[in-house]
Formats: sequence, structure tokens, C-alpha cells
Amino acid sequence: MLYSGQHEETTEDLVAAFEKATGIGVTVRYNDEDVFTDEILSEAPHPRADVFYTENSPPLEYLQDRHMLAPVPASALARVPERYDSPTGDWLGVSARVSVLIYNPSLIAATQLPRTVLQLASRKYRGKLAFAAGETDFQPIVTAVARRYGDAKALSWLRGIKANAGTHIYADNETISAQVNRGAVAFGVVNQYYWYRMGAELGRSHIHSRITYFAPYDPGYVVDVSGAAVLKSSKHQAAAKKFLAFLVSRQGQEIIAHSHSYEYPLLAGVSPGAPETPFGQLKPYPITVAELGDGSLAISLLQKAGLL
Repeated sequence: MLYSGQHEETTEDLVAAFEKATGIGVTVRYNDEDVFTDEILSEAPHPRADVFYTENSPPLEYLQDRHMLAPVPASALARVPERYDSPTGDWLGVSARVSVLIYNPSLIAATQLPRTVLQLASRKYRGKLAFAAGETDFQPIVTAVARRYGDAKALSWLRGIKANAGTHIYADNETISAQVNRGAVAFGVVNQYYWYRMGAELGRSHIHSRITYFAPYDPGYVVDVSGAAVLKSSKHQAAAKKFLAFLVSRQGQEIIAHSHSYEYPLLAGVSPGAPETPFGQLKPYPITVAELGDGSLAISLLQKAGLL
């Protein structure tokens, strides 16, 4: 059983290719990764999942800290850069995304956009900013801000962007992208793949927005790692570990590279099909997956700010 918090189309393509290559059948359930994290904990006495495939690393770190994950074979870990895997080897980095600003040039010029994440709280952006406080994609940015500037400043910043966004605090990044694109709000914070995916769905002639990055190495400029793990309680350890190995095989990474998710594959020599900024040319904030942690710091700060 695969619990997938990743994009359904990409997961289906990966599963179909794995089943064809190995003859191993895979049953898949889809839901948000935070929902699955809670389910895995509640199902501990009678486990169902064999593999957990997530959009972000904190849920995997959360389960790792509770000793619920099985070690990943060294051969699979070696396929992607060490900094994108579990520090203890209990989960595997599969793909990556990067946070960006999506903006509508008819409402705000590129030169008027904030260059740093702290500037999002400036009063000059009152009514112009959109973000999704409940998205697990947003939590790594909150964590990066707290790690860089401290919890007190991060909390003050969250209250500032809450005031600036007003009614433009949305449920998800798809809504931010759509609202900015149609001119309902000037700009927002999303991961880059939402913009590319929207372009594929609507067609380039219907894209009225653009994306840009925060200043190099700013805490708002964060790489998020999607990963996968085998549950220690799995009764199908060998098959589950074969699936993890397939995710970072050339075939698996090529599927991700040319999928509808528009994420960055992590295997060297595999590049995205879309004309994105090459992964090696990105200049994100230098925060590790261990420093991003299990998401609890970000959740606590978001709760204190009244955003969760």
C-alpha cells in the first residue's frame, strides 16, 4: 500500500511503470501529507501503509523522529545528493521545488516587488499580497525565517503578512496562482511548479502572470524536497524498498522530469522537460532538511499568529 501526498498523475505514471518493470502490484491512496501523517500514527497498532510518498520533508522527519521508518538501502540513497536525503538514512529525497513570487505585471511591476521575505510584511503591500498559510509548502519558509531571525521576529513577520494579505489568505497555492493570474491580487508566494502547471492547463495565451525569485540566499528562497520512506511496520519490506529505488532510478526520474508536476528531478543528468531555471543555477537559502525539521516550529508560529 502506497500513501501518496504527491500529485496523482505523476504518482500514477510512476506506479504504472514500476508495476510493468517488476510485476509487483501497488495499491495507492491519495490525501494531503499531513492527513496521512496522522493516519500512520493512528494506524500504528494495525498498520496499512508500506510506503509514504510526500511533497515535503517535514512529515518524513516527524515520523523518523518517532522511529517509524525503515532504513533506506545505501544504493538508493547514493543516487541523489546527500543533502536531499534523510540525515539518518531513513527516507529518500525524490524531487524538489523552489519558492517563488508569482505576480501580475498589470498590477505590480517587477521592480516594485519585495526582494526579501521580511519585506512581505511592509505596509506598502497592504491588500496586494496573497499566501496560503495552511499549505505545507509554506511551512519551510516560516521555518527558514525563524531559523534566520528568531521566533519573535518570525511571529511579528507573520502578523504583518496576515494584515497585508487580508482576504487574500487562500486555502492552497493553486488558488493563489489563479487569483494572481486573473488580476484579483497583485502577487503571492508559491512554489514554481504551480505556475508552470497552470500554463500547461490554460495555455500560454491565457497566462497573464510571471514568476521571479527573492534575492539570492534570502530565507524566502527555499528549496522544498519531496521524499519517500518505507514504514518500519510494512510487511512487504523488499517490494517497498524496490519501489523507493525505482523512484530515483533513471526511468523514475525521467518520468518525474516530464510529468505534469513540473518538479526538479534529483538524479544527476536528468533535467525538467519545461524551460525552467536549471536546478544548479538556483541560489536558495542554505538550510538543510534537518534544520527544516518536522514542521512543528512553523505550525506553532502560524498558530500563535492566528493563521491556523
